[in-house]
Amino acid sequence: CNAAISACEKGGEWHKALQIFSAMASCTAQRDMLTYNAVISALSTAGRWEKALQLFSVMLQNQVGADVISYSATMSACEKADDWQRSLQVFSMLMRSEVEIDAIGFSTAMNACGTRGEWGKTLQLLSEMPQSMVEATRRNFGAAMRSCQTHD
Repeated sequence: CNAAISACEKGGEWHKALQIFSAMASCTAQRDMLTYNAVISALSTAGRWEKALQLFSVMLQNQVGADVISYSATMSACEKADDWQRSLQVFSMLMRSEVEIDAIGFSTAMNACGTRGEWGKTLQLLSEMPQSMVEATRRNFGAAMRSCQTHD
């Protein structure tokens, strides 16, 4: 089922991904972290940020076990909705969780800030990476540079 949901994401068929996810509740197939991540990613790709946030919330409530991909896909959905503040709220949840943060998690938050011209917040996130024991990558530096370029 997870492969089918991922295929739906790649094909832009978020509604079919949700149908498969819903159908899994009535059969023996288990909805695990990978399943949730695939559907959240499909919703994010389709710009269905509200549904992605809702499903992420259900994931946490059901104690399925989120990973950095779960948080990053949800932050990305918020970014696509031009809601950098909500993306940072999800990032803050990630930082408070027991999930190990990585450069991609930082990059996703930085991109959300950068697309809205919040270059100061982007640079702050970049400066927080060493404290979190995360080594900055080209993606992180690129997000910071793009953020500064959008600043007038």
